[in-house]
This record gives sequence, structure tokens and C-alpha cells, in this order.
Amino acid sequence: MQKNFSILAIDQGTTSSRAMIFDEHGAVLARAQEEFPQYFPAPGQVEHNAEEIWSSVVSVCQQALSGAGPVAAIGITNQRETTVIWERATGRAIHKAIVWQDRRTADLCQELKAAGHEAVIQEKTGLLLDPYFCASKIAWILDHVDGARRRAEAGELAFGTIDSFLVWRLTGGALHATDASNASRTCLFDINRGEWDAELLDLFRVPKAVLPQVRDCAGDFGVSAAGVLPAQYPIRGMAGDQQAASIGQACLVPGMIKSTYGTGCFMLLNTGRQRLYSRNRLLSTIAYRLEGKDYYALEGSIFIAGAALQWLRDGLGVLADARESEALAAQLQDNQGVYLVPAFTGLGAPHWDPYARGAIFGMTRDTGPAHLARAALESIAYQTADLLEAMQADGGAAVRSLRVDGGMVANDWFMQFLADILDTPVQRPVVTETTAVGAACLAALGAGLRENLESATTLWRDDKDFQPHMPARQRQALLGAWREAVAKVLSS
Repeated sequence: MQKNFSILAIDQGTTSSRAMIFDEHGAVLARAQEEFPQYFPAPGQVEHNAEEIWSSVVSVCQQALSGAGPVAAIGITNQRETTVIWERATGRAIHKAIVWQDRRTADLCQELKAAGHEAVIQEKTGLLLDPYFCASKIAWILDHVDGARRRAEAGELAFGTIDSFLVWRLTGGALHATDASNASRTCLFDINRGEWDAELLDLFRVPKAVLPQVRDCAGDFGVSAAGVLPAQYPIRGMAGDQQAASIGQACLVPGMIKSTYGTGCFMLLNTGRQRLYSRNRLLSTIAYRLEGKDYYALEGSIFIAGAALQWLRDGLGVLADARESEALAAQLQDNQGVYLVPAFTGLGAPHWDPYARGAIFGMTRDTGPAHLARAALESIAYQTADLLEAMQADGGAAVRSLRVDGGMVANDWFMQFLADILDTPVQRPVVTETTAVGAACLAALGAGLRENLESATTLWRDDKDFQPHMPARQRQALLGAWREAVAKVLSS
């Protein structure tokens, strides 16, 4: 095994693209990040411009590579479920990418659910019938872009989540592929058999000709084409952002659990080679595939986490910077009865209500920026508590600690409140960009630079632990008031 090497990790997220270069010890050699525009064409609809995503990825890669030496391989991690359909001849998207938060296909999903199809979808895919996933988004684009369905059936169009689109562009159109973790988020992939499912393709009216190849997470995803980046690099690792974060958090043993706090919040419990069937409307998903073997996780998804602070900043002008929320929240002794339910794009697990809408409860004439900032931070912790409770009810072992990552975990006030409301120690690692760490680990494995994925556990280092101190009666009262607020925004 090569002892000295560096890996370029491309972390393409919902609001920004990031490139990071790691050495063999997991130290960060270079990094660059750029935000890109969000588009909201109608209530409940969220889109991205695929060309703007591509431009941001190329830009951050070039910036990072300019400040570091040669890299051995590229790893890619990406916002999942965001759906792109592009022309094979030109690589140009035929419609803006429909983002995972988008709710435009809620009625289609409701019709399929009413027709009794959710049970078979859950059995095959581990997912539920919800606009969150790719299948209904693909159908919408094919039905709303002139000639798209005919062209798709003729093999002229390609579908992909962002990882697949990036591989296509990076390789100059030489490879149309995804990995098993991303494929498992489409609602078209049978996670029991590990392949695209003909019955589901028929149900959602998705032509098989648009689908990418599905490969191992540590494997061959081609080589970057000449002229795209400063040199040609092998692409050897790929996973959806939440699965990559689980690897970066070294949650490789069944029973280990992590929660990522970015635009949304996603909690993954490693279940190993055993697929767990949820009774509480959580998701079973592929955590990663290595050497043709699938490893599973139980997942809870919160659609709005850091996006609630972005809303306070960009929508209301309450914050000039999301980081101000920490000091504002700390100004108050308690929340004074103010609760924010951030159902801006519906509610995810365990409710899965695409028609729910956000609301603020308990406001008085004295309510100000500090109350709103605190309510936003608290709402994310309450939603995490709902997920953890559902996960344990599904047979997950008692959680000894929760490993956390993502942009929000730099907020010490939020970290302490999270530990208090969960009544569980919270562990924050030294490197919090664990999605990029996970992608780098997979690329190193795929390039033959590491013997196994378990060696990634040596890269994880604890920065700070937050211990719970809140009295049980106070915790129960806060959660009770939160759940009353949620009940008021549910559509049924």
C-alpha cells in the first residue's frame, strides 16, 4: 500500500459546492467552497441550474488543486435525490434540476398511495411514496418538457442524481454511472436484489434507457477528461452525502449512529448486512456497496435544518449571518413558549406529510430576533428527538452517543441543547466536513491505497463531547409542547 498520497474530494451540496484535498492521515491540505443560486418557481418548488452546479464544481476543484500537490484519485459525494435529465449528445440538461426538497409531485405520489402501491415500494426500495425521491421527479420532467418522453425512450436522454451528472461531465461523456447508495434513493432500485426494478419503472413510467450503470462505492468511475481539470485524475469513490458522512464518522459497526446538520438533517443508523424494516416510517437504505456486497442503514430525514436559519437571514432579514443565531439564542433563559415548525417543504420522517406547512406558535408583542433564532435551533433538535425515538422503536439498540457533523455543529449552544433534549452525549469530530472525508476514504480504497474501509476509523478524532444536563421534567415539557405544535400543521 502506498504510504504517502492525497485525495481530492468533491462535495456537491444543496446550497454550495466544496472541494477538499486530504492527505493519507485525513489532514486537510486545501479547500474551496462556492455557493450557487436557488430557484423557487412556485410555492413548494425548488430548482437548481445544472450548469451553475457544474461551473461551481470546476471552480472549487481548480482552486483547491492550485494550492496542493498531485492527487492520486477523486472521490465524489453529493446532495441526493436531486434529479437531472440531460441530452447524451450535448450534456445539457433539458430542464432545471428538481431539488430533493421539491414538492411538485405530491399529488402524483398521493394517487399512487391511494391506489395501494406504497407497500410494494417500501418492500422493494426501503423508501416511501413521497415527492422527496427521484422517480416522480423523472416522470414530471418527461411529461412537462416537449418531446422528452419520446427522446428518453429512444435513448437520447440520460437521468442522474448529481453524482452521475458530474461523472458524465468530468469524463467528457464517457461514462453514465452512479453508485449503489445513490441508486437506492430513486424509488426505482430494488435494494434486496441490488438492481433496477422493472415493475417500479413501469409504475412511474420511467424508460430503462435513461438509467445509469450502478457500481460499487469504491470502484472505477472513469478518468477526468483532458482540459476539464489541471490534470487527468482517476475517479474511484462515490456515495450520497449522508452515506459518505456515515463513513467519514467511522460509523462502520452495526449500531453506530450519526446525524448531519446541513440544509436538512439526516440521521443514519448502521445495520450492517441486515436490512431493517421500519414500522415507524423511517427509511431502509443502502449505506454502501463494496465488492458487490450491500451494507444497509436505517435513516430518518428532516427536510429543513440549516435552511431555517437561511430563511431567517435571507427571507426575514432577522440575521445578517447564520452564525449570529448562537449568541441570540443564548440571550434567553428559555424559549418563552415560542415554537417554530419549519415545514416549509412539508415534513419528513416520521410524518411524511408533503402538504404540511411551516408555522410559528406562541408569539407575543415581546417576540423578537432572539426568540426566532432560538426557536429555529430548537426545532432542529426536537425533530432529531422524534427521529431517534422512532429509530429505537424500530429495534435500534440504545444509543450510547450521537456523532454529529455539518455546518451547524460549530454552534456550541445548539450542540448542548441537542444533547439535553436527546438525553444523549453528542460527539463532534475535529473535521466536521465528514461527507468529504467519507468520499476521500472511498476513493482511497477504490484506488488501492487502503486495504479496507475499516482503516478509515483511524482518521476520526473527537473534538468535543456535549453531555446532557437538562432535568427530565423540563425535557418532557419541551417535547410535549413541540409535538402539540407539529400536530397543528399536519394536513390530516
